[in-house]
Amino acid sequence: MSNASIGLDAKLQEYLLDVSLQEPLACAELRNETMTLEYAQMLSSPEQVQLLLLLCKMLDAKKGIEVGTFTGYSSLRLCLGIPALQMICCDVSEEYTNIAVRHWRSAGVADRIDLRLAPAQQTLQGLIDSGQVASFDFAYIDADKSRYRDYVEACLQLLRSGGLLAIDNVLWGGSVVDEDDQSEDTLAIRRLNVWLKTRAGEDFDLSMLPIGDGLTILRKF
Repeated sequence: MSNASIGLDAKLQEYLLDVSLQEPLACAELRNETMTLEYAQMLSSPEQVQLLLLLCKMLDAKKGIEVGTFTGYSSLRLCLGIPALQMICCDVSEEYTNIAVRHWRSAGVADRIDLRLAPAQQTLQGLIDSGQVASFDFAYIDADKSRYRDYVEACLQLLRSGGLLAIDNVLWGGSVVDEDDQSEDTLAIRRLNVWLKTRAGEDFDLSMLPIGDGLTILRKF
């Protein structure tokens, strides 16, 4: 729920972007448009997406899943950065993904992005049922928090050995340590973080980073 990194003030965030961000013009245009929207805070921070791109390049990723597409910034950045990449994007909002499709087409990557407008769990289960288990290089989850564990479990099935799973919003604006916050989303993220810690070392390596709104990265065994 943040388009900047948690714990950074505006001046330090600006500095971080000034000295490190390598953002294609097409992505900058989409990000600027998204920032004018009512729910602009749903946009993944550009430094976080750049990290994801770097990791996917290190994996030599060819096939990826995005759960929660919003206006398509992350998928646009990844597909522009990795010319061979094919992605399946899951979302339920036609309004916001219409913006995504317009920018994907303008940037020439729309033919490599398969947008599935349906509940994400339905799409993920369909991929599992169609025999695509262990065939994806990476997955990025940034959607409804109450279903995060379901998405993680499905994506772990779909990832190949050595594949990458990135989970956004795991610090939830700091609410994970606010004992007064007992909202459904906050409780779901707390439960997920604890559950992942119990599984780490058995099925995957784990690292939680204070970038964006908190990013957990898993490497599947």
